[in-house]
Amino acid sequence: MKQKPDSISVRKISFSDYNIIRSLLGEHDRNIKVIEKLESVKLTLRGNHLSITGDHLAADLIHNLIIQLYNLLEKGYPIYPADIDYAHRILSSNNSVDLEKIFLDTVFISSKKRVITPKSIAQKLYIDSIRNYDMVFGIGPAGTGKTYLAMAMAISALLDKRVNRIVLARPAVEAGEKLGFLPGDLSEKVNPYLRPLYDALFDMIDFDKASALIHKGIIEVAPLAFMRGRTLNDAFVILDEAQNTTSEQMKMFLTRLGWGSRAVITGDITQIDLPSDKVPGLIEAEKILKNIEGIRFVYFSEIDVVRHHLVQDVIRAYNHLDRGKKRKRTT
Repeated sequence: MKQKPDSISVRKISFSDYNIIRSLLGEHDRNIKVIEKLESVKLTLRGNHLSITGDHLAADLIHNLIIQLYNLLEKGYPIYPADIDYAHRILSSNNSVDLEKIFLDTVFISSKKRVITPKSIAQKLYIDSIRNYDMVFGIGPAGTGKTYLAMAMAISALLDKRVNRIVLARPAVEAGEKLGFLPGDLSEKVNPYLRPLYDALFDMIDFDKASALIHKGIIEVAPLAFMRGRTLNDAFVILDEAQNTTSEQMKMFLTRLGWGSRAVITGDITQIDLPSDKVPGLIEAEKILKNIEGIRFVYFSEIDVVRHHLVQDVIRAYNHLDRGKKRKRTT
């Protein structure tokens, strides 16, 4: 018995502003090609009228996607191909999501005039949690914006005078390779470990201004070990790569928090570089702190990756490999 082909549907949209729909569909229709690949649909534009042809579920999803992206453009939000991909991921998981509540939630506007906003449901939850909780854990794979968004929130809080300083910390742990003897003074020895934090910082604030704030101690970038014995008041504190903290280091860091301060702890528990005899502080903290009021855990997955689209596929492939290894160990 032959299977019936999927039903084909044609959805039509009429737009009031031709210029906006042209902006959405892109120069030389480049965004049309992006959208058509997302759900194997065919888009046809005639004047102010757009037809979407494809499987009825795909056509419905793209119909919703285009209408919501058009509304974002009407409100002045610039749409890039990457935004179309992010929006499609969101609506694919929940077709009732209002994209405006995510994409129009401005976290920070960088010195390069780049508007930093959440790009996924988890990122929006993360931003709201940082606004409402004094201690937030962001756990998930690389490329999901955990550190970058936390940095944007920290700089926003500093410039709005909600905190007096920013403290950025990272454990100095070699990522699976021996780096050998590092020349130079103490600062030169630890700076390679802290480079990702500097990169995010300089991406948001003009280099000279950021350097001046660092020189004055208003922004401090330091190895985790430098936190011992301190109490951090009126500060926004970020601990990056927290999966590489030991149990003792995590406890030490979490007890540094003083009055008027908030902490964001980020990490990826699939990329732990600690020796096998060490208890990862992030995994332990997740177990013992998850029920404490005032602490929030936010989890990211490959669907939240905001780097090159291949990064999402790479993470999914490695997760599949890890699940296979676990099944073998249990059989």
